[in-house]
Amino acid sequence: MTEPTLNYVTCPDASGSHRMAYWQWGDPANPHVVLCVHGLSRQGRDFDVLATYLADEVRVVCPDVVGRGQSDWLKDPMGYHIPQYAADMMVLLAHLHQQAPISILDWVGTSMGGLIGLAIAGQQGSSSAGPSQDASASSESTAASALASPGVHIHKLVLNDVGPAIEWQAITRIAAYLGKAGHFESLQQAADAMWAISTSFGPHTPEEWLALSRYMVKPVPGATDGSMMLHYDPAIAVPVRAVTETSARQGEAMLWQLYDNVHAPTLILRGAQSDLLSHATALAMTQRGPKAHLVEFDGVGHAPTLVAMDQVSAVGDFLLV
Repeated sequence: MTEPTLNYVTCPDASGSHRMAYWQWGDPANPHVVLCVHGLSRQGRDFDVLATYLADEVRVVCPDVVGRGQSDWLKDPMGYHIPQYAADMMVLLAHLHQQAPISILDWVGTSMGGLIGLAIAGQQGSSSAGPSQDASASSESTAASALASPGVHIHKLVLNDVGPAIEWQAITRIAAYLGKAGHFESLQQAADAMWAISTSFGPHTPEEWLALSRYMVKPVPGATDGSMMLHYDPAIAVPVRAVTETSARQGEAMLWQLYDNVHAPTLILRGAQSDLLSHATALAMTQRGPKAHLVEFDGVGHAPTLVAMDQVSAVGDFLLV
C-alpha cells in the first residue's frame, strides 16, 4: 500500500487558531478531489483502504478533524461542533484549491463527517454563502471565497450511516464511552478494548481491525513504559454530553432543511443493523431532497468501515462514473 503524505493547514477559531492535519493520496495536481471525513471519535487514516482503491484515479484528502489524530486540540471544548468543523473544511478546500485548482469535488463522510458534508452541501444549495453563521469572520471570508471558486461545490455526496434524523439511543450509547481516553500497554490491548465497543462495525479479520486501530492511539505524554492512549482530546465529549433529546429534535428540523437543499447526487450507505440511522429515515432520504440512492449492508451496524470490498466498490462505482 502506498503511504499518504501528512500535511497541515491553519484554521481560525474563537480562541485564535489551530492546525488541522490532513492525509493526501494520489497525484497532488489531480483536479478531481475526493474529501473523506471521519466519524466522531475517529481520524483520517480510517480511509486507507478506500483511498488506496481510489488514488490512481483521483486525489484523496483525509483530514483529521480538529481534536483528533495529528490535529491540534481546541482551547474551548464547546468549539467541538459542526459549525467549526465545516468552517475548517472550507479553509482546507481553499488551501487545496490554491495549491492545485479543483474542478471536481466529491465528499465521503462517515457519521459526523457526513453531517459536516451535509451542512456544506445544504448551504451550497441555498442562497447562503457559508457553512455557518456561527463561524468567525475570517472563516466566513475564506469559506465564501472557496464556495465562489469554480468547481469547488460538492459534485457528489456520500453519507455513510448518517442522516438528518439521528436516533437518540445511539447518542446516549456514544456519550457513555466518548472521552475515556484510557491507558493501554500495547496496540493489541488498545485494539481489543476498542473492539469491545465497536462490534457494530461488523465482521473484520484480526488483521483488518489491528490496521484500523493503529492510528487510533498515541504514546501517553511523559510515559516511559511505552503505554498508549486514544488519539483524541477527551474534551470532544463535552458538547455531546450537553445534547438533550429536545435539542437533538430541534436540530433535526434544521438538518432536514439542509438535506432538502442538497443538489448533488447523493449515495447513502447504511449498516442494516444501525442504531443511529434508521431504515425509515434512510428511506425518507431516497424520497426527498436529492432523492439519494440507498445501499444497505447486512450484518453491519453503525457504521460501515469501508474496508470490506463490497463497501469500497459501492463508493468507487458511485464516484468514478
